[in-house]
Amino acid sequence: MIQVLGSDTRRDVDIRHYPFLVYVMTPLIALVLQAWLPRVLGPYAWFDFPLIVVAYFAMARRSPIQGTFMGVVMGLLEDALSHHAIGINGIAKTAVGFLAASVGVRIDVENQSIRLLLVFLLSLLSSALYVFIYSVLLGFSLEWRWFAELFRAVGNSLLVVFFFPLLDRLQIRD
Repeated sequence: MIQVLGSDTRRDVDIRHYPFLVYVMTPLIALVLQAWLPRVLGPYAWFDFPLIVVAYFAMARRSPIQGTFMGVVMGLLEDALSHHAIGINGIAKTAVGFLAASVGVRIDVENQSIRLLLVFLLSLLSSALYVFIYSVLLGFSLEWRWFAELFRAVGNSLLVVFFFPLLDRLQIRD
């Protein structure tokens, strides 16, 4: 157990690699679903697909720089496809990518319960950052329902149970 939490875990645990098509298609599908599902489901769209993709690849690659970059790109593209101000989701997903990769460096994130808990917490953090940026930094009024965000965090966590093992099967094995 001490070895899992040790500082040299990065050398002990392999960094995952995926085919180029997985790196391109997975974020693209996540962005399309994120733009399309709220129009179909309305207020019952309790998933944040870009957050899940950023968290997965950041934990799998175990590089805070790559996780941060992926968060920036996914967040800005999500903002471009939505009615939000450009940069709000970009900042929130950047923090998620950095923290997910940093946790992936320190602990073994292969355990499904750790992944579930981590995505739950990262989803709440992303929501809190969104509220902070939107209402405090930009000064816009925002009707915010914490129960809806709690349901979104639970929905993201449940989606992890199905989505992460599917992506685990797509990795390149030596």
